[in-house]
Amino acid sequence: MGAATDTGAIDALIDLMARLPGLGPRSARRAVLHLVKHRGRQLAPLAEAMRTVADTARECLNCGNIGTADLCPICQNNARANGQICVVGDVADLWAMERSGVFKGRYHVLGGTLSALDDIGPEELRIPKLLDRVVSEHVSEVVLALNATVDGQTTAFYIAEQLGEGVEVTSLAQGVPIGGELDYLDDGTITAALKARRKF
Repeated sequence: MGAATDTGAIDALIDLMARLPGLGPRSARRAVLHLVKHRGRQLAPLAEAMRTVADTARECLNCGNIGTADLCPICQNNARANGQICVVGDVADLWAMERSGVFKGRYHVLGGTLSALDDIGPEELRIPKLLDRVVSEHVSEVVLALNATVDGQTTAFYIAEQLGEGVEVTSLAQGVPIGGELDYLDDGTITAALKARRKF
């Protein structure tokens, strides 16, 4: 095959893009063709931004959020140390909660949920770190904002049991459908659910 028709690098990019959540081979092909057509305006800046993120992105040592420093801006903000921690399954859920602008405390990202089928126990998640933070940060309320799935609720019950009586444990209320995932909910639904949270 001649150089003029060699698309190996482009095919490799399409293959990598197709592995991203929400993109299949067809969507990835369309996205890559668009980027190649507008490579000066979009592809080059995108490649540079991806390079920067690859070099600088890291997990917050305290809560598990993604940022560019050892502590994320939320954990660095002393005003957010108000005695409340909102527990979420992953970073996408944290970002969804933050978009609503209602919760003013700090977060804790578990990194998933308990799952016997996938052999994910408390030690595979950041549950021990959460229990340490509740003590060290003098937490008065833990808001369980986990997905309304079997694994999410199993995880919520486990955490509530581990926390015991020393801290108020609440969970999101109305507006979160059974089987719903926070990242797909609109800001109004999240706001209503957080405001109407109930004792767990």
